Amino acid sequence: MNNSTAEVASRLVDRAGTTYAAEADITLRNRPMPLFQLLVLALLLSTRISADLAVRAARELFHAGIRTPDAAATADRRSIIAALGRAHYRRYDESTATRLREIGETVRDRYRGDLRKLAERSDGDIGAATALLTEFTGIGEVGASIFLREAQDVWPWVRPYLDERALRSADDLGLPTEPADLAALASRGDVAPLAAALVRTSLDIELRTEILDTPPR
Repeated sequence: MNNSTAEVASRLVDRAGTTYAAEADITLRNRPMPLFQLLVLALLLSTRISADLAVRAARELFHAGIRTPDAAATADRRSIIAALGRAHYRRYDESTATRLREIGETVRDRYRGDLRKLAERSDGDIGAATALLTEFTGIGEVGASIFLREAQDVWPWVRPYLDERALRSADDLGLPTEPADLAALASRGDVAPLAAALVRTSLDIELRTEILDTPPR
């Protein structure tokens, strides 16, 4: 890669490379609780609301103690709706409360509370993982993509995971559009921050302009 491309990628991650999981206060590791929290976040982010609102809703749910499949499955419906309300996530609060409880039940009953078992069943196949993720109530192709994009640095077999939105953003910034070439620009091999930065930039024209117009260091 030329220096210009590397510089754009560096500015991109420096400016916008906070993952959505990190913003939602999820310390993402290959452990049952943070993986479930990421699934909850993917559910919220795939609804037709702003990402900022979805992240705030996730933090409120976690603060209310809804961090595990069992906690979600057994949570009082009013408590879920109240937590969503505190985040001003009201348009879809009733349907989200239903979906959250159903997701908790499914992870608890089908995977014994541990989404690492979903990874095992996928056997290194991203298509299989996507299909299993979309079996959860409220998680469609978009939600599955969000989950895998954010999880790729703790599930290295998923990496590099750069969806169409991220690749279109890369093209707009003059970066490579082949996933392997683009991932090679990731600092320390962590692709999730780069992918998140590309998605954030795709949603913010001013941010894209700022990254392109910032002079090299």
